[in-house]
Order: sequence, then C-alpha cells, then structure tokens
Amino acid sequence: MILDEMLDAVILADPDGVIRLWNRGAEVIFGYSSAEAIGAPLDMIVPQRLKLAHSIGFRNAVRSGHLKTHGEVMTTRANHKYGCRLYVDFSFGLLKDEGGALLGVFAVGRDVTVRHMEQIAMAN
Repeated sequence: MILDEMLDAVILADPDGVIRLWNRGAEVIFGYSSAEAIGAPLDMIVPQRLKLAHSIGFRNAVRSGHLKTHGEVMTTRANHKYGCRLYVDFSFGLLKDEGGALLGVFAVGRDVTVRHMEQIAMAN
C-alpha cells in the first residue's frame, strides 16, 4: 500500500475522533503500532495542555465541515508513546463522501523535532 511506504504520518480519524487509519510513518513517528492506534482516541498523541484546544478545533471542524488551517502547515507539539515530546508539522483535511457528508478528518505529519531544536539552539 502506498501509504505504508510514506515516511510521513498519515492519520484518519472518524467524526467522533477515533483513529481509523494509521500508516507506517505514524508508527515510526509516534511509537504506536497500527494495531494499538486504530480504534483509539486521536488525542492520545496530543499533550495534556493542548487537549482542550484540540478538542474544540476538532469538534468545530466536524460541526462546520471546514478547517481553520486548510491549506496551511501547522507546527505543533505531540507526544510519543514513550513520553518523548515531539514537534510535528501537520497539514489537515476533511474526507467527505460524494454527497458532501463528512467521513473523517485526516492529517499528514512530519517529525521536525530535530530541526526545531536546532533553530532554538541557534537563537540562543
């Protein structure tokens, strides 16, 4: 499958925030196997201090059928299975059926932790 050959994480959550697709790139970046992630809540990779904002943004996207960050790459914090803090560049999209009904929200993410830490070090 093409998605499993990608180095980037590809994640799909249903409108209830339950993970339905988790590719090999997501396994590598976040440390959870596909078997562990599929069926789990999407916010398992969201740091505690960001969970409320994530929940509000996710619900707004599901309710409105629009993304505030459509067409943008957003750098955000994420959690690895073993507790490491990550910086991830995410782009988001909505998956809709032919009639326009929302099937889910997807994200494509790239681990940029090393780059981000290098930028912080250079700034200091």
